[in-house]
Amino acid sequence: MREKKMNNLLFCGNSYVFDGVLTCMLSILKRSKEDTYRIHIMTMDLTRIKETYTAIDEKMVAFLDEVVKRYNPQNEVIAYDVTALYEEKLGHSPNEGCYCSPYTLLRLLADQFPDLCQEKLLYLDCDVMFNRDIHLLYDTDLNGYEYAASGDHYGKYLIPFYINAGVLLFNMPFAIQNHLFEKARNWINKKKLPFADQSALIRSTTKRRYMKQKFNDQKYLHKKTVVRHFSQRLFYLPYPHIDNIKQWDIERIHRVFHYHQFDDIYEEYKKLLDEFQERHKNNE
Repeated sequence: MREKKMNNLLFCGNSYVFDGVLTCMLSILKRSKEDTYRIHIMTMDLTRIKETYTAIDEKMVAFLDEVVKRYNPQNEVIAYDVTALYEEKLGHSPNEGCYCSPYTLLRLLADQFPDLCQEKLLYLDCDVMFNRDIHLLYDTDLNGYEYAASGDHYGKYLIPFYINAGVLLFNMPFAIQNHLFEKARNWINKKKLPFADQSALIRSTTKRRYMKQKFNDQKYLHKKTVVRHFSQRLFYLPYPHIDNIKQWDIERIHRVFHYHQFDDIYEEYKKLLDEFQERHKNNE
């Protein structure tokens, strides 16, 4: 029997990540063996750039923590307001106006928090869902590697072994030993990069483990898919176009992708969302 351990996960984002974190959490809890999870969320207020760039609400964090504890009282969700640290380490960099948002840069601060530096740390974009047990990914052997990642669905055709940074399993002691995060921050502050933090990580890597696409499937959902990443993708019909369908847009998940594998998760998600909104409404 596999010994239970604390599994450390990291999300980064603003007040709009609630639905993504909640659906991803539920997919882990429902698809994986019972275990203990410590879910870290880095957030910040960056309204100096955009008025919607506000930190995740404390009520949201408290509710997420309550939800994971319903599965296991030892589970917890912890939020870190890294506004001051971001301004010190990455503020006003050439990549602050990157293609997605400055919140993607926050994962480059992971080495600044002792609680995140214990053995493995699984970074996840907020637009991912687990289709199978998280331990198929989390238990990957990282001995001698700074992190493990899968190929970028489109980029790998242009650059061999080009990785997508939406799912990153870090060997934190080895990554820190090799100054991975420090070097990546230096790149961010030095010059404008094509894909900001993703480019910075790739340029700063000493040694990484390349994983199969099933651990970060950005286009399809196969039976063997462990993580389905709902990132932007190209559609050819009814005409070539790029769309960005997220997992919490349930109607479009059903209508466009015809996915029903997550319906049990969506059923609980909708109940929890109603519970949160009712509670929040009553407290106003």
